[in-house]
Amino acid sequence: MPTQALPEILERDSPEQIMLNVDPEAGSDGLLHSVVHKPFMRPSDIKSRLWPQALQRPKMLHKTAYLDGLRGFAALLVYWHHHVLWVHNMDRLAQNSIFENSFGYESKYYFAALPGIRLFFSGGHFAVSTFFVLSGYVLAIKPLRLIENNDLGGLVDHLASAVCRRWLRLFLPVAVIMFLHATSWHLLGLWVDGSKPQSNWFDEIWFLYCEFKNFSFIYKEGGVPWLSYSMHVWSIPIEFKGSMVVFASLLAFSQCTLKARLWCQIGLIGYFMYIADGWYCAMFVAGMLLSHLDLLAAMEKLPRCILRLKPYKTLIYYHLLVVSIYLGGVPCENRELDQLARNRGWYLLSFLKPQAVFDYKWFYLFWAAILLVTSVSNISWLKRFFESRVCQYLGRVSFALYLVHGPLLWTLGDRLYAAVGIKGQGQMEHIPQWVDRFVLPQTGPLGLELAFLLPHLVLLPITLSAADFVTRAVDRPSVQLAAWAYKKTLPSVPRKHSKA
Repeated sequence: MPTQALPEILERDSPEQIMLNVDPEAGSDGLLHSVVHKPFMRPSDIKSRLWPQALQRPKMLHKTAYLDGLRGFAALLVYWHHHVLWVHNMDRLAQNSIFENSFGYESKYYFAALPGIRLFFSGGHFAVSTFFVLSGYVLAIKPLRLIENNDLGGLVDHLASAVCRRWLRLFLPVAVIMFLHATSWHLLGLWVDGSKPQSNWFDEIWFLYCEFKNFSFIYKEGGVPWLSYSMHVWSIPIEFKGSMVVFASLLAFSQCTLKARLWCQIGLIGYFMYIADGWYCAMFVAGMLLSHLDLLAAMEKLPRCILRLKPYKTLIYYHLLVVSIYLGGVPCENRELDQLARNRGWYLLSFLKPQAVFDYKWFYLFWAAILLVTSVSNISWLKRFFESRVCQYLGRVSFALYLVHGPLLWTLGDRLYAAVGIKGQGQMEHIPQWVDRFVLPQTGPLGLELAFLLPHLVLLPITLSAADFVTRAVDRPSVQLAAWAYKKTLPSVPRKHSKA
């Protein structure tokens, strides 16, 4: 089902507003002009990079501002999920299996494992799936508008720009954060649990370079899909691959009839999910399909089969939300389908898993994410929540928050947890000066223990401040640099497109 119409977006002539307000990862043609004509930063620009911005709601929210808020809230779930797993892993409290299985599994009954509630403790994978659907949605907004307006020349220009800028826009912030993280090991003499630093800084940077060039080459075969410096960034190459699938699909379907274009998108989703193990591609294409349906709603060109459901939309969307929340909590301690079937409430659902999907959780999270985006778009109180100042701020810093929360967890967070009494053998051996400095009781519900919660009075503000700084000092300049670099490759006189 489509979300509501998008008249404001469709009537805007400023694509940079779409990029900045809807998807800070997407880049924008509009930035090309501003970057080229303002190549040097003024003092006020430098100040804006260094001085934190106030937490305020924009005076006028665009039509899909709630998607920004949803992305920001999802980034916060990723932050919390990783902290929960870090503290409750085998080296410390040894309770992760409770979070990764359903309520009552192996006769363990905890509030944190209840359906719906569990998303606040182990909803990181659900959040990442939502990222992928949202990315497919946003990347397709302008190209689909150009296609429906039969502006194929504009479509070619836009896709050429988007493809050329995408790699630099996604991977440059990762490179900067990993460089700073690796440098901190040697500059500050930091011990990081699970890391294997090189003997000196020069060897470290060379090792990082060798690892990063392979990590950022999306066509490599074999090897792990992440960096040893941060396992959390495994999703960045997938983001790039999914983006290329969206761009290629938009170009391939650009001259199809409307009916054929819709069916081709549905066919691609079926292929990626049920024939090939391309679950992430299915998420991106599903986001593109939702974006297309929104555009058709704005143009009053929706298929009749969807229009017939309009009288029942409230009932449908609330049911979709409930199903999404339930599927988003899929037990995923491992990839064993037999274990999923032994989890309460998942026996029959386990039979739905396609043969093609190796890691079963992504099949259920695919449906959870697209149903979430669809239902949130049409439930007014949820839209208002994601349009709130807090969610809008989180959306603005979401990409940077995703990048910085891991290094801060492994450095500052690990030491604060050790100080309040949550430690493993590694902490007692390598940072004994931090261990048990201010022991707090580990009382309270699972996942909400006092010793776990109180460190976040320090960790959360510092992490958000770091994300805010990285957004202004690294993320936005990366977008501008990619736009500038692409602009420098273009001829001074634009080419004319043939209509043949």
